[in-house]
Amino acid sequence: MDRQHQVIAVFGAYGHTAAFVLDELRQRGFMPLLVGRDAVKLHSTAQTHPGAQVRVASVADPTSLDGALSGAAAVINCAGPFADTVSPVVEAALRAGIPYLDVAAEQAVTLETFQQHDQQARDAGVVVAPSMAFYGGLGDLLAGAAMGDWPAADDITVAIALDSWHPTQGTRKTVQRNAGQHLVFTGNRLTPPTGPAQTDTWQFPPPLGDQEVVELSTADQVTISRHLRVPEIRVFINQTPLRDLSDPTTPPPTPADAGGRSAQTFVVEVVARRAGAQRRATASGRDIYAVTAPIVVEAAARVLDGRVSRAGVGAAGELFDASDFLRALDPAHLTFTAPDHGRTGGN
Repeated sequence: MDRQHQVIAVFGAYGHTAAFVLDELRQRGFMPLLVGRDAVKLHSTAQTHPGAQVRVASVADPTSLDGALSGAAAVINCAGPFADTVSPVVEAALRAGIPYLDVAAEQAVTLETFQQHDQQARDAGVVVAPSMAFYGGLGDLLAGAAMGDWPAADDITVAIALDSWHPTQGTRKTVQRNAGQHLVFTGNRLTPPTGPAQTDTWQFPPPLGDQEVVELSTADQVTISRHLRVPEIRVFINQTPLRDLSDPTTPPPTPADAGGRSAQTFVVEVVARRAGAQRRATASGRDIYAVTAPIVVEAAARVLDGRVSRAGVGAAGELFDASDFLRALDPAHLTFTAPDHGRTGGN
């Protein structure tokens, strides 16, 4: 089908990240279908997307979800808290027989999606792609790119650096909702941490340079562990954005360019180690909310045109060719590098 006639439903279409997703869909030639529970907000959002349909639906009403997804080629869930929305929208997508994607960063939600819906999705022949976002998706793709042809690794480290973090209200609600539910991946399993978060120093590329980092629990530990053979997965983030996030006076993100992106910059490095050898892949860019849009829309496009490994619930690097996917985002949305896979030594 011609892409201009492919309708992609966006659930939670009036949220901050959803605004970038809607713009990216239009730029890629898809027709967005605006779905959510607030009719006023939906119609207000539709004013900037001529021709887009609006359908009111609630996760508490499966019939409304079925009606909202009727005629859609796929659905992208941007509505948090994802603990409330993922399962009902996945179920609706399976009933409709269409691909489901979301931008959830929560470990517990992403893990539950794999555990509860994989066999259903396989049986239905439907792709379910959770955490196609900055957290969960980008790190997973970089891990696959770093591993290359290695069948296994001794450990994988994801190091994230943000120069700042002006959180949305959705992010603040998610942090509060997920307090105390964090997991680490060690000894080939996800398990609650047994002590304080590990700290370290990481040498990021300029201008960030050396940064004090602390262990972070994100969806990356879940997505990477689902398909890469590695017994230890660590995720670290520098301290600056965490201080911003914990400060209740930190304002929400504000646009700094015509595309609506904030001035925030990020770097994500993934290092895979095996028998003393090291492989590294890096991505950098602006605005972790904005960069989520091309990730999830690229994933949707690949699912719809058949460039996907299988049906069922899958991580980004499992469903798609990781390096090819990242190259498709470079340089319009981020800068991707995967230096010499033969380099050795520690960080």
